[in-house]
This record gives sequence, C-alpha cells and structure tokens, in this order.
Amino acid sequence: MADITVVLPDGSSRVLPSGATVFDLAASIGAGLAKAAIAGRVDDNLVDLAAPLTDGARVAIITEKSPEALEIIRHSTSHLMAQAVKSLFPQAKVTIGPAIESGFYYDFDVDHPFTPEDLEKIEKKMQELAKAAQPLVRRELSSAAAVAMFREMGEDYKVELIEDLGVDTVSVYSQGDFADLCRGPHLPTTAWCKAFKLTSIAGAYWRGDEKRKMLQRVYGTAFADKKELDAYLERIEEAKRRDHRKIGRELDLFSFNDEVGAGFAIWHPKGAMLRTILEDFERKEHLKRGYDIVVGPQILKTELWQRSGHYENYRENMYFTEVDEQGFGIKPMNCLAHMMIYKSHLRSYRDLPLRFFELGTVHRHERAGVLHGLLRVRCFTQDDAHILCTPEQLDGEIKGVIAFVSEVMAKFGFEFDMELSTRPDKSIGSDEDWARATNALHEALKDSGRPFEINEGDGAFYGPKIDIKLRDCLDRKWQCATIQCDFTLPERFDLTYIDSDGERKRPVMVHRVILGSIERFIGVLIEHFAGSFPVWLSPVQAVLLTVTDAQIPYAEKVFNELRAVGVRVQKDFRNEKLGFKIREAQLQKIPYMLIVGDKEMESGTITPRFRDGKNLDPVTPDAFHTFIQKETADFH
Repeated sequence: MADITVVLPDGSSRVLPSGATVFDLAASIGAGLAKAAIAGRVDDNLVDLAAPLTDGARVAIITEKSPEALEIIRHSTSHLMAQAVKSLFPQAKVTIGPAIESGFYYDFDVDHPFTPEDLEKIEKKMQELAKAAQPLVRRELSSAAAVAMFREMGEDYKVELIEDLGVDTVSVYSQGDFADLCRGPHLPTTAWCKAFKLTSIAGAYWRGDEKRKMLQRVYGTAFADKKELDAYLERIEEAKRRDHRKIGRELDLFSFNDEVGAGFAIWHPKGAMLRTILEDFERKEHLKRGYDIVVGPQILKTELWQRSGHYENYRENMYFTEVDEQGFGIKPMNCLAHMMIYKSHLRSYRDLPLRFFELGTVHRHERAGVLHGLLRVRCFTQDDAHILCTPEQLDGEIKGVIAFVSEVMAKFGFEFDMELSTRPDKSIGSDEDWARATNALHEALKDSGRPFEINEGDGAFYGPKIDIKLRDCLDRKWQCATIQCDFTLPERFDLTYIDSDGERKRPVMVHRVILGSIERFIGVLIEHFAGSFPVWLSPVQAVLLTVTDAQIPYAEKVFNELRAVGVRVQKDFRNEKLGFKIREAQLQKIPYMLIVGDKEMESGTITPRFRDGKNLDPVTPDAFHTFIQKETADFH
C-alpha cells in the first residue's frame, strides 16, 4: 500500500506507512515524544493516539504540557470514576460525565444518596484501577447495536441519549469491564490518571429538568501531576476560608431567611452601609462622566414586555402580577423605562448621546438549585445604564464604557478578561442589525488593544455583548460588567431623533453595567478581600476602645467629634480587658482600633492600632480624621 504524508505544526512533513496512527507518528519523531504523547490533533480535531492518519493530514501531538491536555485528562478521569462507582455499586446507572472548568463530574442514578465515606471508597477504587493501567479502547458501533448493548447492561440513560442523537453510528469507549458512550478522545490508559481528588456530592435533575429524576452528582478534579493538584486543593481551602456567606455572618453584613424566601438578601446595618458606600461611589463616577440619574417603576404593563420581546424570550425568568385586571411584569431589567424617558420628548441629534443611569432593583426567577448566597439571588440592584446615540457616536461610546470599566476596576485592584458574545439561537432582530452591532463591538475591542475571546452564541436575545470577567486574588473569574449593543429595541419602540438633514433617524442603544449586580459584586469583594476591606470601603473604619471606665467621658467626646466629621466609628466601652476588645475588633476586621487610656485622656489624643497589630504614634482626633481623609482621597 502507498505511503502517506502528514504535515507537522512547524510546516515540515513526514512520510509514514499507510494505516499509521497518531502514536506511530510520535514514535517516528522520537522515543521521548512517544512516551509523553497522550492524544493528537488532526486537522483541528482532537483524536486518540490509536486514530489512523490520512494522506495530507495536519497533525500535532498532544502531551501533558499541551493546552488541550487538561480537558482530556479530566474527561478520562470522569470515566475512571464511573468505572469505580459501577464496581462498588453495581446497581448504579450511569448518565453523563463531562470535563468542566474546575474538573469534572458524573451523574449517577442510585438507590441511596452517596455519603462522604462513599466518596473515600470511590477514590480508593479509582486509584486501584488507575494502577492497573487499563487501555481505553474506542469502538464504532451502529446506533442499533449500541442501544441493544446498553439496554442489556440496564443502562437506560445511555439508551435515551443514543435514541435522542438520531445518528447512524456512535462511539463507545471500554476500559476493563466498563463501557461508556462517548465521543472522546481519551488517555491511552488509566495509568495517566495519576493526580485526582473527588471534592463533593450534589443533587442534579436528569437533563436539568425538575420534572425528571434527581440524580447524585459527584464532582472531582484532576491534573497532570500531584504538585498542580495540591496547589489547586490549597486554593479551594482558601476559597472556603473566604466564602462570602461565612464572612457575611461573622461580620454581620447580611442574612438569608427561609421565612422571607430563598434568594432574597436581608441587609444588616454594616452590610447596608457597605452598599451605600458603593452606591454613592457609583453615582459620583457616573455623574462626572455625563450620565443622568433616572428611576423607573418596579412593574410595567405586560404589553410592554411583549413588545420588547422579553415576554417571548425571557418570561421564564420573570414574575407577573395583576392590578385592576391589568397584567403587569415585575422588571428583570431597567431598559424599558429608560426608553420611555427617551420617548417623552422629541430628540435632536444635538441632544445625543443621552446616558441614563439607574441603580435599579430587579427581580428574576432563578431556580432554587442555582441560588448561591449573594452571587446568585432573585432580587438584586444593577448599576444599569442605557446610552442612546447616533450610529456615528457608537464606537466612541463603547470605548468610553470600556475605559470606565478599566478605571473603576483599577480602584478595587481587579484585572479582567473580555469576551465578545455573539447571537444566540433564541433572539430577535434582523441579520443586518446583528451584524452591525457585532461589528461595532468587535472593532471597539480591537482598538482597545486588550486581548479578547469570541464566545459564540452567548449574546443577549436582543443584541451581542462584551462580557467582562474580573479576576480575584485567587485568580477566579467573575462575570460583572457587560456592554450590549442593540439596534433592535429602538426599532420596536420607534425611538427616533431629528438628524442634521431634518430627517427622522433611529438611535442605537447601548445597555451596560459596570459593577453589575451590587449584591454579586459585594460577594466578590468579600471573598477578594477576605472581609478586610480597604479603609474607604469599610463599613466601620475605626472603633474606640477604652482601657478603663475612667476614660469613658473623654472617649464619648472623641466618638462624637469623629462621627460629626464623617469617620465611620464605633465604640467599645465595655468593662473588659483591652486585649479582649482588641481581639474582637480584629475578628471584625475593623481597620483601626483607637486606644484611649489615661495618657491619651490627659494629652487629648488617641493611639491608633492597625488591624494587623501595628501601633501608630498617638495623634489628636483632628489629625486622625485628616489621616483617614488622605487614605480615602481617591474615592471621594
């Protein structure tokens, strides 16, 4: 049979015998590469090492150091976990087990929920199976044959998946006595699964449908080596220590109450102060950038939501009510009222751009299973704004928002990544308008000089968007800011302006948030700072601590002076030891403890102590106020 020629990533070519596999190519390049190879990329498709090559194919060898390796390792480890579960719990039915950003999971139908002890047994069994170095072997079967095989095995979920695929053939991977429906690719043997950890158990409905059976979802993670795994597990432990729900309770910032309802935060005094600080900061930042503050109603007639497309495309996330036999929708977004403000006057091109800003409280129906402290709630406040401009002004406005985001995130110490999210399957508007909007965002991103990725099909139903994902101190990504370009809603609501030629023209609308949900952003801030907020953001900036009761009258005077000039100060005049009061203030992560003893009372001073234990020299109350002003000057 004739030889074949394949092309390597550097453009060079290599001649191989007909029928050669990816592994054969790796071996022909060198023994070291053959030993390190775990998979291949052939004409942009990931394949197993055993995949045969064809003449003219472009081929790259995947090793553990390749960007694609981690997903393959994690996906193969999920199969290893399923094999271990079937070995320990033969009656378990397997469903799906994908690799995800943080690791992998697999859903199982079992008679009794898994316990932490079960997780330990499963992990131990996985280690045994990994050491056995079982090959992962791919087979192509007709769908009919695969259905018959899985039906005989009692794997009803696999049968359903195959029947829903509606294809003639499927691929099945086997390792030892375990077989699974999968596209692959996978590691050559289970021995490559050498650094993994099962992390948690959760409930999950089959196919995410609350009407289907509740399954047991086992989460895990895997890496190429133990060092990476250990580093990841340490980050997880640190994330637990920083959990905003735990810190929120400890600092008495907010609470959730089943009597109130899931997903509705109750803000306590210090939490409400934190919100107020952020909201005041937001108002000042928007006003100096030419935004007008507006306020819209909480409910609007259902007909408006129908005209906007929300009723058709978003109503499963909305709440509806009735007033005087008239249907109303509780707003999940603020854009409709802002368009009504625009329509309240005849607009000229000279009026544009108009930038309407609202700290608008919205309600969205989130499933109970996805609620997560402040990070996913049913009622939240957005720093929402809508810019209405001419098409010619659009590029400048988008760039202005990107610059706004950059400046604000720098104040909090956040770096961020950007994605351009394109048209989803469920959308409104013409192809032409979507193309114009997408191109406008794309060009502004290119001109910004920042790297960005394309996130296909994840735009809003009315327009594409730039998603801005900030990175916290643990390098986790959080979706906060977004910039959406919309030609469609101005058309639906007949928004116009009189152009310089006297003709009526259609404005473009930019929907944008900077922090996004205030609740979510506070949750991120709590975890980023571990509750030790910078002085400008701290709900309590200082606490006055007396050494004995004798200093209380002087301390009261200092307290009133500091509070009068705007220092957020508390007092602790209890008849307790000073060391005890200092420890309590440190646990509350208050930036400054102001010690008042006999010396301070006699000299008319206070002795500041920072929360990390560092003592400062005694100062007068006025001098401390000046000190606080300087420390917070950039945020006022």
